[in-house]
Amino acid sequence: MLVVTGTIIVTLTIMDIIIQSLGFKASNHLEEYIREKLSKLKPNDNIVRANVILFQGPDKAIQNDYCEIRLEVPGNDHFVKESSPDFEQSIDTAVETLQGILRKNNEKLRDRQQRGNSINEAL
Repeated sequence: MLVVTGTIIVTLTIMDIIIQSLGFKASNHLEEYIREKLSKLKPNDNIVRANVILFQGPDKAIQNDYCEIRLEVPGNDHFVKESSPDFEQSIDTAVETLQGILRKNNEKLRDRQQRGNSINEAL
C-alpha cells in the first residue's frame, strides 16, 4: 500500500497471516491475539507472510500447547516452534524469539553494508 501525503511518500507493508489449528477450532479471541502479537514485528523486515500452526501435545494428560510460526521473507524463511501450558504463552515466546532473529539478521546486514562502504572508501 502506498500513501502519498504532500511530498512525503510512506510505504506500508501488510503481511498475510495464515492461522491453522490442528485438532481443534481456534477461538476468534486467540486468532486476534496472534494478529496483535505479529503486528509488533517491524514492517521493514520485508515479511511477506506469517504461517502460524497451533496444536496440542500428544499426551492429553499433560497440558502442552504448541505454536509454530514460519515467517516467509526474501531468502531463507525464519521458523520457530515453542510449547507451554497455554497457547498465549507459546505465542508470546515464539514472537519474542522471532524478534530476536530478525534483529540479529538486521545487525548482520548493517555490518556487511558498513564493511562494504569502508572497503570502497579505502580503495
